[in-house]
Amino acid sequence: MKKQCELCKQVARIHCWADQASLCWDCDAKVHSANFLSARHSRNLLCHVCQSLLTWSAAGSSLEPTVAICQLCFYGEVRKRKIQAESSSYDENAAVKGEPPDV
Repeated sequence: MKKQCELCKQVARIHCWADQASLCWDCDAKVHSANFLSARHSRNLLCHVCQSLLTWSAAGSSLEPTVAICQLCFYGEVRKRKIQAESSSYDENAAVKGEPPDV
């Protein structure tokens, strides 16, 4: 289950260390535009896939929504797509040769 925003229960996309809270983009903007002190809070992105903390960090009153994924998810997705491509290529070659597809 995905981490939820501490305030509105939408999917969390960023983590604020000072507040010890995971927030969605809308709530992050509301919280960190409240005053100049909260705008200084350093926040880290959460991986869009697995929601692990990423090394990307920023501070400011209104951060632009950004999508990023961790290396494990990136390489896992690359590997999965490569396997799918190899599998579909094999199925096409088998069909051309008149061989039955793998079941």
